[in-house]
Amino acid sequence: MRVYEVLFIVAPNTEEENIESLITQLSDVATNQGARIVKVDRIGRRRLAYPIQKFNEGHYIVLTVEGTGAEIAEIERRMRVIDAVIRYITIRIDEDLKRAEKFRARRAAKAAAGGRKPRRRRAEPIIPIGDEESEEEEVEEEV
Repeated sequence: MRVYEVLFIVAPNTEEENIESLITQLSDVATNQGARIVKVDRIGRRRLAYPIQKFNEGHYIVLTVEGTGAEIAEIERRMRVIDAVIRYITIRIDEDLKRAEKFRARRAAKAAAGGRKPRRRRAEPIIPIGDEESEEEEVEEEV
């Protein structure tokens, strides 16, 4: 199964009850198609980067959906005809989640093996720093 994030922006003049019914409607569409709603994030009312349909603000909502992809097409079709939704975007995130899990497993393996190996330091610096005696000898040799 693939994991998708569906972010949509609802017009700011929409009431809370209508937003809740919209979220349940889209969730029901996904579950009826065979998908599973993993998480619903109501980010809240935020300022838009640029005006959309004469609106400067909007309610941001993120649905995390686990399914095949046909459900996403139906959700997007429904959002296209709903006037309250002013923008939407769908992103497939399952590959990113796999990559993050791989890095997490590597980090855990390193921690179990004793962590990071300390870097070896050289016994003495390549260029002597603050060695005043050698500078005086070089000046005397040049003269």
